[in-house]
Amino acid sequence: MKSFSDRLCGAIIAKKTPLVVGIDPVVEQLPIKLRSDSKVGNDAAATARAFLEFGQAVIEIASPLVSAVKINSAYFERYHAPGVSAYRQLIKVARQAGLLVIGDVKRSDIGHTASQYAIAQLADTNYSDSPENTGPDAITINAYLGSDGVKPFLETASAAGKGVFALVRTSNPSSVEIQELLLADGRPVYVQMAELVNRWGGAAGTFGYSDLGAVVGATTGPALAAVRLAAPKAIFLIPGLGAQGGSLADSLPAFDARGLGAVIAASRSIIYAYRDAKYAELADIDWRRAIEQSLIDHKTQISAMIKYE
Repeated sequence: MKSFSDRLCGAIIAKKTPLVVGIDPVVEQLPIKLRSDSKVGNDAAATARAFLEFGQAVIEIASPLVSAVKINSAYFERYHAPGVSAYRQLIKVARQAGLLVIGDVKRSDIGHTASQYAIAQLADTNYSDSPENTGPDAITINAYLGSDGVKPFLETASAAGKGVFALVRTSNPSSVEIQELLLADGRPVYVQMAELVNRWGGAAGTFGYSDLGAVVGATTGPALAAVRLAAPKAIFLIPGLGAQGGSLADSLPAFDARGLGAVIAASRSIIYAYRDAKYAELADIDWRRAIEQSLIDHKTQISAMIKYE
């Protein structure tokens, strides 16, 4: 069984890009055709069906161009059981399309409860009334509870050849209230967390990275370089490129000379491209074409700075 980090690095090389497409559906921003039914937004099942159709289209467009998708479970969980079912179905669709799937779930707890979260969110389960329930290839977690909150997730991931991305330095404005606090030795808290993630990750795979990665926002600037120094074995998941204003140039310290070491996630700027005036002509023909062109443009922009042989 190949490790998650090796599978991810191999996929990045094969697709020649670290770009990951985020799927975060919101009713008000869906294409008009998908929300023409008055039940969408008011009925959980109808909304989940619209999200599933939208997500399937995004996956179909993305699969030839990128190595992975990041599906944010919160946008689906809001619609209860039908939404969770749609989330699970999209994981299967993406896996069948040859994409790795990162479940953006940000779970956190300790001990036995953390183990239950890990199995629920990450494991491939096979219950008699729910066979072949496929979990994502990796999930995000909040590691600020410490090692006993991280270990159960790592154990579940290791048993299935999967991965985990721990929050280290996030891009929300109030993160400085905690993550930028200075320790007695002058280091900020987020650097300590990065060092712990590097230690908790254990042995590195063939490409030099462990199966415990780090979530580091694209808008954090110099902090990203500091995290890389503290966590050389961690693959970074870098959200915030595009709509959140993250800088690709600021993300470059995350990458090694091979173009490995990080994936860059872009969501709204790609999946809602049909709402952007730049792609209006394409959107008038087919909203899918606008998404495809935005994805190609993002990939081209990244390729100008990060090269693959």
